[in-house]
Amino acid sequence: MPNCPRCNQFIDIQSLSCPYCRIPLKAYGHSGIPLHRAIGEASLCESCTYNADDTCNFPQRPHARECTLYQDISQIKLGAKQNRNTNSNFFSPASTWVRRNQTWLLLLGLLFISFLIAL
Repeated sequence: MPNCPRCNQFIDIQSLSCPYCRIPLKAYGHSGIPLHRAIGEASLCESCTYNADDTCNFPQRPHARECTLYQDISQIKLGAKQNRNTNSNFFSPASTWVRRNQTWLLLLGLLFISFLIAL
C-alpha cells in the first residue's frame, strides 16, 4: 500500500483522495490519471522530458509542482539504453522483417508450392 505524500498515512492504491488529509491523489477525480507531485524544493519541470525537448505547454511551466503528463527523463534514458543493448543481436533486424512480412512470405510460399505441383 502506498503512503499519502502529505500525511504519510497508508492509503488504498485506487483512492482518488487521501481519506485523512483530503489531498487529491488522482487528477480530475479519475482513477486512471495519476497526479505527479514534486518532492522537495525542485519543480517537476527540471526532470521532465517535455521540458527538455521544449514541447510542454503547461501554464505553470517551468515551476510546476503538480502535473499529469510528467515523464522522468532519467527513466527514458535508462529505457533507451536497455533497448540498445537488447537490439544488438545480429539476427534481430531479419527476425523483425520476417515478423512484419509474414503474410507476404506465406503467399510467396503457397505460390512456390503451386508452381512445383504444376510442373
